[in-house]
Amino acid sequence: MENHPVISLDDVIRPTHLVVDLKIIKENFRRIKEAVKPSKVMPILKANAYGHGLIKIAQTLEKEGADYLGVAFLEEGILLRQQGIKMPILVLGGIWGNQIPTFLKYNLTMTASSIDKARQIDSEARKQNTIAKVHLKIDTGMERIGVHYYNAPKFFDEAVKLKNIGIEGIYSHFANADICNTDYTKLQFDRFMQSLDYFERLDYAPVIRHISNSGGILQLPEANLDMVRPGIMLYGVYPSQEIKRTIEVNPALTWKSLVIYFKVIKAGHPVGYGSKWIGEKDVRAVTVPVGYGDGYMRRMSGKARVIINEKKYPVIGTISMDQIVVNIDCDSAYNGDEVILIGKQGKSEITVEDLARWAETIPYEILTNINTRVPRIYID
Repeated sequence: MENHPVISLDDVIRPTHLVVDLKIIKENFRRIKEAVKPSKVMPILKANAYGHGLIKIAQTLEKEGADYLGVAFLEEGILLRQQGIKMPILVLGGIWGNQIPTFLKYNLTMTASSIDKARQIDSEARKQNTIAKVHLKIDTGMERIGVHYYNAPKFFDEAVKLKNIGIEGIYSHFANADICNTDYTKLQFDRFMQSLDYFERLDYAPVIRHISNSGGILQLPEANLDMVRPGIMLYGVYPSQEIKRTIEVNPALTWKSLVIYFKVIKAGHPVGYGSKWIGEKDVRAVTVPVGYGDGYMRRMSGKARVIINEKKYPVIGTISMDQIVVNIDCDSAYNGDEVILIGKQGKSEITVEDLARWAETIPYEILTNINTRVPRIYID
């Protein structure tokens, strides 16, 4: 759940904060929308909108004319409704039967990932004398949730008999659309289309067909169908380094902090937990109030760099929960000097991809691990 403060540039209390440029978010959205038209666009806002702030991003995209919003969990959908978001919201994750009344209460669209789930939804909707909105999930090769594509005909036959569910959409999800080799992605798409061919022969109203995530949008335009689901690319980060960048998007997030302490570390004096860094000469160093408690991952110890006064410097010693130490060698820095953790300063830049490389992970994990104790500042 989102619980970080939303503050202005004039109110910054904590030196470590994110600046999210809503103008860039909107421009990225417009470029995606233009590239996939006439398909609808469902921006994915799970995991606190990939670290950018669930509520503010939802409010921005609702005004921009997004067709749908996608979230992972019931709680994310509830929070958006409580904050006044009126547009359709699909909860992509699996559901428990006892959650169904709450879905109906907040007018959230459910994922029916099996015939048993569909029947549970239908039963509760019948008790409440309403029609529940659902999207049927077909597993074309991800093996998480959803009915296997080869069992889809039986699933569809049973689902269309249920009188208190309205099948609004049918969807699947690509497993490997973030790599150059699209063979498996095309195989999944073929399986999905075969499933849809069967459904379309049934006596049922047309539904929204969707399968394409960021990688699919960039590499397999024939899979756009009726709606696409851009996630990480909406925020200006590509799914991987190797993927085709057929739509230009720009990063919307800058992660900043400040120098809060300056010192000279004498040769032979170790730095940080475990005493893993020991200098061979006297060096100047500064302390910055950020650490793994904020999502600045400990795995980056010995590899991470930051920007101070338009120059990159190494983080030395083990990254602590709340602080890092930066070796500025013989240069000067002062308390209050800006420190860039992700973003640009002058001609220097540190990207989300850089942090992912240092942490030996993927950009998704870097963004979604930025803790809610880091304030978000929004500019437009």
